[in-house]
Amino acid sequence: MDTVDPVEFRKSLTRRTPPPGLTALLEALWREARGDWARAHEIVQGCRGRTAAAVHAYLHRREGDLANADYWYERAGRERSRGPLEREWERLVSELLET
Repeated sequence: MDTVDPVEFRKSLTRRTPPPGLTALLEALWREARGDWARAHEIVQGCRGRTAAAVHAYLHRREGDLANADYWYERAGRERSRGPLEREWERLVSELLET
């Protein structure tokens, strides 16, 4: 994806399809924000690494499955976020756009 900031990424949520060139993890967060949790989860299941585990944890926290979320937070080496889900989503998007 060309250089984009979190504000532009959020604006892309009005489109029917994700912007071209998104990483898998950004696409997962894009799809979850558009209401397609199942597709987001399917995408993240194919990803590896601590950041992928953090996105996976967020998805299970969003779902309300805190036990599963805690498993993935541990895999990510992070504490479970206690703040609003929207803030966690924004933080993950910002983190992924910086890499």
